[in-house]
Amino acid sequence: MNSSKKIKKKVTASRKPASPPSGIAPEHAQALIARLRRAEGQVRAVARLIEEGHGCDTVAQQLTAARKALDKSFYALVGCAVEHGQVAPDEVSALLAKYA
Repeated sequence: MNSSKKIKKKVTASRKPASPPSGIAPEHAQALIARLRRAEGQVRAVARLIEEGHGCDTVAQQLTAARKALDKSFYALVGCAVEHGQVAPDEVSALLAKYA
């Protein structure tokens, strides 16, 4: 019984980080996490559509929405990096090309 309590604590601890990832301002980190959780829900919905046997057009539409949600998260992260001086404005195009 003691080992099951340890496992439960580990799972709970992994869902609730003690502090935001280093290098990302707390207000940006919370917004980014919220965006990623929405995208996660969209990806789960895509998998559910496939499991339920929906057509390719329906699945493609939802997959596009999930991809766009991830893209918006990425662009918000790049904006944060520029805003906080981690990436110079003249280096943004190289950064976008690197991860595009």
